[in-house]
Amino acid sequence: MKVIASQIRKGNVVEVDGNLFDVLKAESFFQGKGTPTTQIDMRRLSDGVKTSQRYKTTEQVERAFIETKEHNYLYQDAHGYAFMSMESYEQVSVPEDVIGDSAIYLAENMPCQLSLYNGVPVAIELPTRVTLEVMETEPVTKGQTASSSYKPAILSNGARTTVPPHISAGTRVVILTEDGSYVERAKD
Repeated sequence: MKVIASQIRKGNVVEVDGNLFDVLKAESFFQGKGTPTTQIDMRRLSDGVKTSQRYKTTEQVERAFIETKEHNYLYQDAHGYAFMSMESYEQVSVPEDVIGDSAIYLAENMPCQLSLYNGVPVAIELPTRVTLEVMETEPVTKGQTASSSYKPAILSNGARTTVPPHISAGTRVVILTEDGSYVERAKD
């Protein structure tokens, strides 16, 4: 199915010159002069080679027909990450390179969108946001009131991020899974 380049998102699978590529990052640029462009960083599924392509935002890109189904994350073992289909209750093993940096945000029973091409897992889409607990952070510095100043923190899953000065250890926060950035204090 052909779509315009600006509609391509992380986790999509595109077909370029007969090869399937998993989109790692898609960014649109709107310069003052000239044509807007979309840069797509992608990984070839057959051998894992990463490449980057730049398209005009209105240029047509072939999006591969991928079956996307909801799966729940179960556990990690030597073969990869185990997921269970919510429709058929079949288990699927997903290789580590398909999940990539997103693995740190996986939690038991987390619902994920798993993309399958001819029954083989090729991409995964995690929930946009996860709620985690701040395990360690620096104490508040007296007089540090600037809203743009952030301090480093270590989360319950071991990930590192930056949080506003008013967040202390033990606070639950909402984090974007795409880039690991702080969104807000959890409402629970």
